[in-house]
Amino acid sequence: MELPRERKRIIFPGAVILLLLGSALAGITIGSTDVALKATLRVVGLKLFPFWFSANDVSRADEVIVWLIRVPRTIVAAFVGAGLAMAGALMQGLFRNSLAEPNVVGVASGAVLGAVIVFISGIAVTSAIALPLAAFCGALLALMLVYSLATRGGTTPVSTLLLSGIALAALLQAISSLLISFSIINWQIAQEILFWMMGGLDSRTWTHVWISAPFITLAMLVSLYYARDLDLLVQGEEPAAALGVEVESSKRVIIVAAALMTGSAVAVAGAVGFVGLIVPHVVRLFVGPGHRALLPMSALTGGAFLILCDLLARIIHPPTEIRLGIITATFGAPFFLFLLLRNREVSRP
Repeated sequence: MELPRERKRIIFPGAVILLLLGSALAGITIGSTDVALKATLRVVGLKLFPFWFSANDVSRADEVIVWLIRVPRTIVAAFVGAGLAMAGALMQGLFRNSLAEPNVVGVASGAVLGAVIVFISGIAVTSAIALPLAAFCGALLALMLVYSLATRGGTTPVSTLLLSGIALAALLQAISSLLISFSIINWQIAQEILFWMMGGLDSRTWTHVWISAPFITLAMLVSLYYARDLDLLVQGEEPAAALGVEVESSKRVIIVAAALMTGSAVAVAGAVGFVGLIVPHVVRLFVGPGHRALLPMSALTGGAFLILCDLLARIIHPPTEIRLGIITATFGAPFFLFLLLRNREVSRP
């Protein structure tokens, strides 16, 4: 028997929070070297509340594994999943298209091109922040370009923005492929680029947390502030304007927020697909289409989902890690096909 919608709205947030906490603990304790839950809690407690815990109760090995390797990796996974999921919800609402996803304006393709340039030039090996910084800059430049192409006379039609984003994404992908083909003679560089483009969270540190978390958090807060405007924009731009929404300003802020989350996520995790497509749809089944509930629940669900995907990537074939993008695509591609088939059935007379 299906639960009523109101009961789903009450139960779902608590279930998602428990799932997020449980997946985070699993992501920290489980790996090539398992760490006992008690030891994990002691290490985290020592770092967060040093006056309440004794350093003598924590071994150096557990401290390194938990605090320097797994905790930052889990935090990055949570923020990347949350950012991509919320960006997907924003794009689906703004474009009024259930198949829209975070890269619909070409941001991820710009991030990939920035990363490819850094790899080929050799700058990536000089600094830990060079790669994510270049990817982030590439994402922002792609957004500026697609917005300038789609804007005429201070107005940015959503359909023109969508088509411009698709065209620019294809162009940037072609440039990235061309650069990779020129560097294929250096197999090591080509392999590094390929692995990064497939997505992954291996070797992520606290540096990557500070690179991504502040920007994603800021974009999330801005998105939540514009949730009401997005609800009205879903009904159409003219009705939204009649109800007091500054349409062009709201569209601009929403797109920038989605691009900021996407660019920050791709910068530290590579090209991880389908998170922004799957998660908002699943969440919408439980909380409905209202963005005041949809956006925060998508963020929490996306964070839990990507932590679990990263955990699967580590434990399916140890000691080798499956690339994170492969895991998310394994879940996302069938779901995408399901959406296509469902939309086709609905559109039939």
